[in-house]
Amino acid sequence: MTEIHANRRRFLKESISTAAGLVLAPAVPSLSAGTPISTPSFYIHDTTKRANRIRFSVIGLNHGHIYGQVEAVVRGGGELVAFYAKEPALAAEFAKRHPNAKQARTEDEILQDSTIQLILSAAIPDERAPLGIRVMKAGKDYMVDKPGITSLSQLAEVRRVQKETKRIYSIMYSERLENRATVKAAQMVKDGAIGQVIQTIGLGPHRLNLKSRPEWFFDKKRFGGIICDIGSHQFDQFLYFTGSTQADVVTSQVGNVHFPQYPGFEDFGDAMLRGNGGMGYIRVDWFTPDGLKTWGDGRLTVLGTDGYIEIRKNIDIGGRSGGNHLFLTDHKETRYIDCTNEPLPYGTQLVDDVLNRTETAMSQTHCFLATELALKAQKQAQLVSYKK
Repeated sequence: MTEIHANRRRFLKESISTAAGLVLAPAVPSLSAGTPISTPSFYIHDTTKRANRIRFSVIGLNHGHIYGQVEAVVRGGGELVAFYAKEPALAAEFAKRHPNAKQARTEDEILQDSTIQLILSAAIPDERAPLGIRVMKAGKDYMVDKPGITSLSQLAEVRRVQKETKRIYSIMYSERLENRATVKAAQMVKDGAIGQVIQTIGLGPHRLNLKSRPEWFFDKKRFGGIICDIGSHQFDQFLYFTGSTQADVVTSQVGNVHFPQYPGFEDFGDAMLRGNGGMGYIRVDWFTPDGLKTWGDGRLTVLGTDGYIEIRKNIDIGGRSGGNHLFLTDHKETRYIDCTNEPLPYGTQLVDDVLNRTETAMSQTHCFLATELALKAQKQAQLVSYKK
């Protein structure tokens, strides 16, 4: 199975009313320009840290995921040396969290610093790929929040520049890379626990937190559409667990079924996939009810010839506390595995790749193919509407 190594970071645990999608950290009602990012409460902090091995910086703070991205690289041996954001309030909050990092006056101040090897970003989604192109042309590697690319034309240019510069363009698909149960499942699948993988079913429900969203959150041109954005996680997991190196979008659909006051928004999307290693189904939405104690009951089911694995990423509505729940059913039994203490190697592997010019964290081909499938599914999606 291609690329089933344990890689990953600590994704989103149990949280107060948060919703990790798009450009904002959900329970962070502060991601509009000029408002500070409150400290996200949903990260599981990992105290393990390697000695500093690379110097890295941050450009773009428009999503609270940036704090988890920084944590992953620091954990892997990165030293955060500088950051830049256009929004003073966002910069002030980041400086409070990372007082030892220098606040740059311009983006170019970071791009032109020859001692910086890696740049992280959680800018507004449609700004992420153009920034990544500037980063690679400046001779640096790039790790960006999802969606890392919002159009097929952007993808074509990113691919061209990456091939030309040989720099790393890594998209942090945190539902796989930073969720401990998913990391554990990857190793179990690699070890043959459920035989040959046939299909994945990825569900990504999110809570909207309507009043906390800035205006551009509802503009499809900015966030790329629901399948492109929050669905990108599921395309990554489909490729990874089926081992598919080629795949087609069989069908897809999107809709704005509940928020007519935001005509540029999408609140539901799903897609069916067929790859050369298995099949997949994806569903994403913005309908997590307030009664759930986390931003979304994210789940992944991996069906194999000899059993199946179900991951309940953020909550077990059956009653177990916290997140990172894994259930395995095979020919012998059904088992529950608490994955709270599973390691998250993505940050270390990414730093290794920066130093060694390798692809242990994620192959570039996989990174771009997952994005390509999401973008194609978004572009060809049939529009679903219901008259009330």
